[in-house]
Amino acid sequence: MRVIAGYLGGRVLKAPAGMGTRPTADRAREGIFSIVGPTNEFKVLDLYAGTGALGIEALSRGAIHAIFVENAGSALKCLRENLAALDLIQYSVVVRRPVERAHKDLVDMAPFDLIFCDPPWLAVDSVWRFLGKLDWERWLSPGGQLVLEHPASSKTTALPFGGLQVSRARSWGDTAVTILRKSSTLEQS
Repeated sequence: MRVIAGYLGGRVLKAPAGMGTRPTADRAREGIFSIVGPTNEFKVLDLYAGTGALGIEALSRGAIHAIFVENAGSALKCLRENLAALDLIQYSVVVRRPVERAHKDLVDMAPFDLIFCDPPWLAVDSVWRFLGKLDWERWLSPGGQLVLEHPASSKTTALPFGGLQVSRARSWGDTAVTILRKSSTLEQS
C-alpha cells in the first residue's frame, strides 16, 4: 500500500497484519480522489481511519489538516507510525475513541470540507443509522463531501443523511463508494 499522488506520492504506508483492518486499496483510493477532485486547503476528517490511508492521501494532495478517528490498537499503531514516517504529525490530530463517542468532541472542530467514513463492513448498516442522526449542516462546509466506503453488495438507495445529496457512486470489485455532497451557498440561493 502506498500514497498515490501529491508530494508524498509513492511513499509506502504500513498496515497491521491480519484481517482486523481492511485498508482502502490503491486502485479505489485513486478512483475516490479522481471523483472528489483537488483537496487544496481542505480540512479533512477520517472516521474509522485504520492506517490513515485516505486522510494521508488528502494531506499529500494539499489538505491543510486532518483528524483521524480510530479505536483499534493495531491500526492506531500503524496510523501513528505512518504519520510520523511521513512527517505529518503537525498537520494531524489522532483521536483514539469509537466514532460513536468521539463525534461529540469533533463537532466543535467542524465544519469539514471532506469526511471519509470507512467503517467495518460487518457494521456498515448500524454505522449509517448512527451517522444519519448527525446534523450535517454543522459537520460539512458548503460544497463539502462525505465519502462512504462500503461493500459493493450493500444497498445505498435510502441513505439517511439529511441535507446531503448523492453525487456519485462507484465500485471496484467488492468495494463501493458513495459520495454525498452538501450544496454550496451559491446552489442554495
